[in-house]
Amino acid sequence: MTFAPRTWVVGEVVSAAIMNQEIRDQFNSMFGAWTVYTPTWTASTNPNLGNGTLIGRYMKIGRTVLCEIILTTGSTTTYGSGQYAFGLPVQAASSGVDAIGSARLTAGATYIGTTFTASGSQTAVPTFPGSSTPATGANMSPTAPATLAAGHTLRLTVMYEAAS
Repeated sequence: MTFAPRTWVVGEVVSAAIMNQEIRDQFNSMFGAWTVYTPTWTASTNPNLGNGTLIGRYMKIGRTVLCEIILTTGSTTTYGSGQYAFGLPVQAASSGVDAIGSARLTAGATYIGTTFTASGSQTAVPTFPGSSTPATGANMSPTAPATLAAGHTLRLTVMYEAAS
């Protein structure tokens, strides 16, 4: 993770250790592996993952967060009710700007949508077209855009500004 650079003082002797920390380590953090985390999966009545999988990973560069969430449902997964939301690794900034990412549900057919993150939120909400003419948006639920069943896969990506 990147950090705020140091404030240099006139006449300061710059050592190799300081240069490594301020330059090398900053660059290495931007090119390193993503950090794995376990997202939450919530709704009006929360789903239960059962033997499905829910994984997340992210990269934070300064206050910019790149995040990916993958849900694969299992034979014992229950789907709850209401609009789905997935937990983000760090809270979004309350900047008045919402973030939009991508969503892809493979459930027999493939559904392409967006991921919505409200300013100051800690969740991403997948949204898919509710109808084809005209295209309207509907937040994902156990039956929208398709009735979920074992083996279906949802992939979300979002890029947003972190609160800190």
